[in-house]
Amino acid sequence: MTFQGQNVLITGASKGIGAQIAKTLAGYGLKVWINYRSKPELAEALKHDIESSGNKAALIKFDASIEAEFIAGLKVIVESDGVLDYLVNNAGITNDKLALRMSVADFESVLEANLKSCFIGCREALKIMGKQRFGSVVNIASIIGERGNMGQTNYAASKGGMIAMSKSFAYEGAPRNIRFNCVTPGFIRSDMTDELKPEVAENYMKNIPLARFGEAEDVAQAVAFLLSNASAYITGEVLKVNGGLYM
Repeated sequence: MTFQGQNVLITGASKGIGAQIAKTLAGYGLKVWINYRSKPELAEALKHDIESSGNKAALIKFDASIEAEFIAGLKVIVESDGVLDYLVNNAGITNDKLALRMSVADFESVLEANLKSCFIGCREALKIMGKQRFGSVVNIASIIGERGNMGQTNYAASKGGMIAMSKSFAYEGAPRNIRFNCVTPGFIRSDMTDELKPEVAENYMKNIPLARFGEAEDVAQAVAFLLSNASAYITGEVLKVNGGLYM
């Protein structure tokens, strides 16, 4: 895969899928801006790993759900590099509980962190990338936004909204040669899945046609594809990375 642009911002990139996306994109030669909100030691360690491999990374601290902070962070990037070529909206949280026990505050907190942050990022990227008539944005949604899940009404709403919103941004970005796409991960191996009892993990995998949990690298490569020149004629699409769990 090749990339026309030079740099990428990944929100919520200090750990998990976001960190792997940063490593993968850096490996393709992009300068990666690692966004974090807390735990600077994780972001610093990731930056060190990337630079130790001979690739480029920089840190940028802001809360992606706070408009003024996100805009200020983007200003720092553009002042440093002159451009923002790619954006990955990855920041997000969960706050799971049955809908009957879910308060409006519980609901709104997840929409703020997941959907609102994605909207701010997409809107501001459209402004910045519109000036250069080039750019690509990938939003990390979820299989839960496609099929729903018990105890995750708020999370499903945020991720389903992200999918629909990305399609609308794709229409608005197309005249300016800016693409917006989504990746929807399924069960991806993490600290949480590693802690599952073997019989519980096996029960989950029985429902996955490929019979395994995905790896963060599976998601990262999907993101790389949608950002790269290899997908230059793809916009407004949803790439499922779920092992066939939801087709």
